Amino acid sequence: MSILIDADTTFIVQGITGREAVNLARECLDYGVGAKVVGGVTPGRLGREVHGVPVFDTVAQAVAHHGSAIYGSVVTVPPAFTKDAVFEAIENGVQLIVIVTERIPRRDVAEMVELATLRGARIIGPNCLGIIVPDVIKMGGIGGPAKNAAQAYTPGPIGVISRSGGMTTEMSSTLSAAGLGQSTAVSIGGDAIIGSTYAELMPLFEADEQTQGIVIYTEPGGRMEAELARWVTENRSRLPIVAFMAGRFMDEMPGMSFGHAGTIVEGKEDTASEKITRLAQAGISVAERIEDIPEMIRSAIAERSGTPAGAGAAGGSQV
Repeated sequence: MSILIDADTTFIVQGITGREAVNLARECLDYGVGAKVVGGVTPGRLGREVHGVPVFDTVAQAVAHHGSAIYGSVVTVPPAFTKDAVFEAIENGVQLIVIVTERIPRRDVAEMVELATLRGARIIGPNCLGIIVPDVIKMGGIGGPAKNAAQAYTPGPIGVISRSGGMTTEMSSTLSAAGLGQSTAVSIGGDAIIGSTYAELMPLFEADEQTQGIVIYTEPGGRMEAELARWVTENRSRLPIVAFMAGRFMDEMPGMSFGHAGTIVEGKEDTASEKITRLAQAGISVAERIEDIPEMIRSAIAERSGTPAGAGAAGGSQV
């Protein structure tokens, strides 16, 4: 099993004729059992093809050509036009929208998330690399070219959620090397406002029988970790979680931003040390180093299940 996407997921790429989008579409088509990229949208490019994928002027045209609802869209259009593209996708019945674009005005993001909530759709991102179900499908640029993604991501029992696209792959590759594959990995984006937070994805992983543990990558800034800690405590999550907190040095540099737009520390609660404390109080272990994660999550799963670490297999990978 997996969350969000599977082998039957159909999606389009909005902005498909752009240079980066052309490469992204190729990566998705080449990966796994063959992604269902059923169309692309770039106004004024109707009738063209990108790697055999038909291009349309509008999402409505793509839906009509496909003959049925299209589940997802990867949005790669410039920031000034992202809101219009997302609104168009939502109003044409698209349920899952992965926004790759970065530097989108916060107000636009807030309006996109609000409309998605009203229409029962879900946004991943913005400023993210997307979603991957190892050996099955990837939606977005996550993992890079298919051959590289196949090396980093392997099927297994660990859900991965990360504010950093690159670190989604780094952590998954580290897990894979230790024999711990992934059920689904999600790059949620590093902006201050995003469509789906850790806590908002947790119910999906909770319901996924394949997933036995969660690994997250987080940073100073924002309140997502507090939300996660509260959700885990209130819902008595069955899933052990191991977190890696980057940017700890920022505690000594007030007001500094670390990498992503969402890492601006506005108060004590946003600091790395406070987040680590809050996560620990919720029973979430925090790794000092990336390479410590596999053994920590393996031990946490074994402790929850009451079996010795390494004593069994799950999802095709040793736990």
